[in-house]
Amino acid sequence: MGRFDEERSEMIGLLRDRLITDEKILRAMGTVERHLFVPEPFTNRSYEDNALPIGKGQTISQPYTVAFMTQALGVRPGDRILEIGTGSGYQASVLSVLGAHVFSIERDLDLLAAARKMFDRLGYRIATKGGDGTVGWNEFAPFNGIIVTAGAPDVPAPLTKQLADGAKLVIPVGDRKSQALLVLTRQGEELIRREIEGFKFVPLIGKMGWQ
Repeated sequence: MGRFDEERSEMIGLLRDRLITDEKILRAMGTVERHLFVPEPFTNRSYEDNALPIGKGQTISQPYTVAFMTQALGVRPGDRILEIGTGSGYQASVLSVLGAHVFSIERDLDLLAAARKMFDRLGYRIATKGGDGTVGWNEFAPFNGIIVTAGAPDVPAPLTKQLADGAKLVIPVGDRKSQALLVLTRQGEELIRREIEGFKFVPLIGKMGWQ
């Protein structure tokens, strides 16, 4: 048994208790070793259901948030998924293990370099670039799903334009202290909106986010 196998198994049990029902997501999160994405001195807390600091004022999202957002996204193998905010690389890795073609944007180049190194080490083929995620990645649009891992003041218009028909955008929107998680589904020219209260993310910085 590996160093954190028992803790990872307990984390999956907790996610089940919190009504994460998609077995594919639970298997993916049981596969991706979260402790590899958490820096010292927080590594021993990797499988707690908490967000943890990764430097540069950023965090790795709590496991429940990763699972909930991924479940809301409805990822299928072969989907093209755009992630805004690579951060530690953990969320992108979970999406990759689910069989998605992942495209991830990060504005902090040091965090991006560390995430890329981890993707290479683990053999995850994830397309990344440094830049302003609020404007999306038009070159590879449309996407089957877009996931934003930082809180925005409003939904960035460029992201909604890069959704394929039937695709979902999962994004926290609110003020800097708390956000509601919006799930927007494109149906033709319409965006069907669902809202879930009670989330807290670091701010989404960029042209269409917080300045």
